[in-house]
Amino acid sequence: MEPIQTQMIFCCAEQWMNGWFHQVEPWEDGLRLDPERSSTGVYCLGAVDSGEKGFCWGRAEVEAVLPPDTALRVYARAADTRQWGEWPDLDQGIRSLTGDPMPALQEIFGPPVSGNGECLLSCTGRYLWLMLELTATGTKAPAIRRLRLWMRGDHMTDYLPAIYQGEDFTRRFLSIFDSMYADMDRCIDTLPGQMDYQYAEGDLLRYLAGWVCVEQDGDGRKLRERIRTALPDYEDLYTVEGVRRSIRRLTGRDPILIEPFQVFPNRPDCWDPVLYRRLYGEDPYRFFVLLPEDTFSSQKEREQFQRDMEAVIPAGMTMQMIQLKPCIQLDWHTYLGINTRIGGYVPAVIDEQATIHYDTTIGGANHE
Repeated sequence: MEPIQTQMIFCCAEQWMNGWFHQVEPWEDGLRLDPERSSTGVYCLGAVDSGEKGFCWGRAEVEAVLPPDTALRVYARAADTRQWGEWPDLDQGIRSLTGDPMPALQEIFGPPVSGNGECLLSCTGRYLWLMLELTATGTKAPAIRRLRLWMRGDHMTDYLPAIYQGEDFTRRFLSIFDSMYADMDRCIDTLPGQMDYQYAEGDLLRYLAGWVCVEQDGDGRKLRERIRTALPDYEDLYTVEGVRRSIRRLTGRDPILIEPFQVFPNRPDCWDPVLYRRLYGEDPYRFFVLLPEDTFSSQKEREQFQRDMEAVIPAGMTMQMIQLKPCIQLDWHTYLGINTRIGGYVPAVIDEQATIHYDTTIGGANHE
């Protein structure tokens, strides 16, 4: 049934601009009611032309975000002419309403046809008008993301004998099951698109991440990035660059990696074997990770990092982490900048009672 059904879908900002807004504002690709400005707002969709007089409209589905203390009501009207009373065009008449438009709109549309977003329209006429009413009694903002309008297509009554096809009750009764099967067909048809990690959300995105052995922590953007690079990440996981990338992902810092061959004290070109042996030892299967002192906020976080790294380092290798403290090492010749003074002096009175230390500075101007 689904491939030959005709639908009209409103799912982008440009499509809503043809309608009339009252206390409702465009929001992303849909509509939203701001409860700080008003507790009730309506949106009137411009006339939808079926091109056929006496056209029997099917059903409509409104995809909405309704937090607690909010509600959505759907109103519908169909006619073979665009005229309403003294108005030659109903769309232009609605746009000319001033003050409180609700009494006039209720007279035009009558009672709502649905209070939950899904409805059988059960109205006939070439033109269809829809009004969407949003209400909020709290601080949460209700929103409408998408409107789907079924215009024509296969129906269960089309496969019944002609004597049953004209029965209004039979059509309305079977429409319940018709919509269920149509929705299932649509879900099956769109299943491949839902399995695309670039568009999946929530639990489905985490499920897809598990397929490629990506940790399911982090927000959607980070998960998509990890899934996108999963294959090249595994290809060089146990290389130097792979270890560096794992550390960057776990800590958010760029580490300094020191491999054993770089500091092996028995190398002929090692300039200070005693120092290297004291700092790095002689184990050829141990490498060093240098990170800033403030990388971890607690000892528990530091230990968790070390446990996580055990799974992403080459087999047979051990990792030793060193946290570096920020400091300045002064040597015999140290330049700290223009007019820089490392230390100063304190004037003192020297007599037989004073002891002159080795770091005492004698001299200076009177104003000092």
